[in-house]
Amino acid sequence: MSELTFEQMLEESFKTIRNGEVVDGTVIDVKPDEIILNIGYKADGIITRSEYTNEANADLTTMVSVGDEMTAKVLKVNDGEGQVLLTYKRLAAEKGNERLKEAYENHEVLKAPVAQILGGGLSVVIDEARVFIPASLVSDTYEKDLSKYQDQEIEFVISEFNPRRNRVIGDRRQLLVAERAEKQKELFARLQVGDRMEGTVKNVTDFGAFIDLGGVDGLLHISEMSWGRVENPKKVFQVGEKVEVLIKDINDTKIALSLKFPETNPWANAADDFAVGKVIEGKVARMTDFGAFVELAPGVDALLHVSQISKAHVDKPSDVLSVGQVITAKIVDLNESEKKISLSMKALEPANEEKAQPGTESVEEVAEEDSAE
Repeated sequence: MSELTFEQMLEESFKTIRNGEVVDGTVIDVKPDEIILNIGYKADGIITRSEYTNEANADLTTMVSVGDEMTAKVLKVNDGEGQVLLTYKRLAAEKGNERLKEAYENHEVLKAPVAQILGGGLSVVIDEARVFIPASLVSDTYEKDLSKYQDQEIEFVISEFNPRRNRVIGDRRQLLVAERAEKQKELFARLQVGDRMEGTVKNVTDFGAFIDLGGVDGLLHISEMSWGRVENPKKVFQVGEKVEVLIKDINDTKIALSLKFPETNPWANAADDFAVGKVIEGKVARMTDFGAFVELAPGVDALLHVSQISKAHVDKPSDVLSVGQVITAKIVDLNESEKKISLSMKALEPANEEKAQPGTESVEEVAEEDSAE
């Protein structure tokens, strides 16, 4: 048997490696765009920037130091220049996928910062493995602008795991729905009609406002926004505004709210404030053919019948009055139980005293004058 040359013996002293093999190495040099490792092979291993990180302009000298121990995966035993091309990122992603698979099977809640805002959702990274969260699964409500989630740490679960098709889907929505349901359960257990709570205006419509009471939404109907009349809720409330509300009614999972607090009820002291015989000012709120409704206070309207507008004949209220006009009238009737008040302007007019013209004295007046003489 022939003797081996020194070069042959040196070569055989190195281990053999194959594509796809996982190797351990020590960093012997770092450049901004590549890492060089001693992997115990006849050639050094090279990890390029793109095979180390997803950051396009990362400076590897700030991320790795000479002497660091690393584990990488062989991409090519010979890259054409006699060096071994390695990948750190893909190996980490494979390990990350194993982590995601385990989380998927165990329904585990994961937490990670949002790495990227995409057109259709969010991208997060777990151990170098990417998870896509579609916009429809980001929140339990419609999110028009996802940019607010950039770099924000969020919780989610893996709802679909198929790395071969590059489909690893995260779901944040189901966690928020479950959390909301738990809050609803706790809140409904302690809510009672008559309670006062602080809430946040969540949405405003033409018919009312939805108030978030801390996990449960209640409806503040337009008719319950004031003792007076509210024409447009959008001019009264703004989304995000804090407001104290009264729990008016609870029907299953529906909550009716009100701002008509008992202590602000304008009818509470009606016997004194709107006593019969009292002269009061009011503003014409609306008119009909039979009379005008006059606002005496927010939530208190009184009827001024057409026959009570003037001692002179009035065909219809709009002939002498206009909406928004301030009038002075006398309260002639109060029905507290039915919340009805009747007014009269006519009652404040002076009595009509006819003054006789010279030469038109009556027979009685002439007789009185003669007897006086």
